[in-house]
Amino acid sequence: MTHPLEAAVALRASGQAEEAREILLQLLPGDRGNAVLHYQLAWTHDVLGLEREAVTFYEQSLALGLSDEEQKAGAMLGLGSTYRTLGLYSRSRRVLEQGVQEFPQRAEFKAFLAMTLHNLGAHSEAMELLLKLLAGTSADTGIQSYSKAIQFYSDKLEQIWDGDLD
Repeated sequence: MTHPLEAAVALRASGQAEEAREILLQLLPGDRGNAVLHYQLAWTHDVLGLEREAVTFYEQSLALGLSDEEQKAGAMLGLGSTYRTLGLYSRSRRVLEQGVQEFPQRAEFKAFLAMTLHNLGAHSEAMELLLKLLAGTSADTGIQSYSKAIQFYSDKLEQIWDGDLD
């Protein structure tokens, strides 16, 4: 027999997020100390566009200590992204920068951090991050051909090179 938590995850994955939410909320009173349950509730609320409600569940899942690296990274990314969509840019930046530090191999943290940096008005920093990410991860042959140049110029976007064309 399938555990209700697993059933709820399957429902959400099949597009039945509201049904999944109902099952997960029914589990909560008896299992408040379950980090995975809080993470799944956060994710489900996010899918339903209930970002404000999702925040509490993301925060609680992390506070309770998700042991699975994939789930911890997902909760941190979800929380950082949700903070951004709610206009809580400084909080978003803190969480996403922590994610970059804890999970340096996960490029998605840098992409979401760049969005937050843009929202904070740090456009040059956001572009630098995105350009380095693009140069380092793109499989596009044109991008790879110019990867060194893209990385070189990534932090020099405002620089004007001295040269006379007349």
